[in-house]
Amino acid sequence: MTTKRWKPSVTVAAVIEREGKFLLVEEQTSDGLKLNNPAGHLEPGEAPVDGCIREVREETAYGFVPRGLVGVYLSRFRHTTSGEDVTYVRFAFCGEAADHDPDLALDEGIVRALWMDIADIRACPERHRSPLLLRCIEDYLAGRRYPLETVYADPSLMDAPGPVGA
Repeated sequence: MTTKRWKPSVTVAAVIEREGKFLLVEEQTSDGLKLNNPAGHLEPGEAPVDGCIREVREETAYGFVPRGLVGVYLSRFRHTTSGEDVTYVRFAFCGEAADHDPDLALDEGIVRALWMDIADIRACPERHRSPLLLRCIEDYLAGRRYPLETVYADPSLMDAPGPVGA
């Protein structure tokens, strides 16, 4: 009997607070304009913390200095347009925004990066791209922090082949 192997998508996300506000992205999705943590898919040969640094830069034009792991999360999402059923594993890191390059083009679909306070984030759950946006921030506010070394990337990872057709 052949069974289909379950392959969750691995994503990374950043929780970045400055002066009581959190760095988010506003992005165009198939469900309209949504808010999210700076986040994205882990690429082949990439350690989760490195992927998070890359995604923050690509989506916000800010550098990112990771300080800790907030948590590892699972969520399931059914795409409204394709019907595709996807499970996500999210590694959420917290840290500080670094240098900002206002001339850097943001990833396709990203309308802008913005800073929002927690009350405004809590007030608009219908605008959240993922239920994990608020959960990651709430865990951060609750003081959840784990050492970056909690997520170990074996050197063999760096020898990973790229995606098929790359």
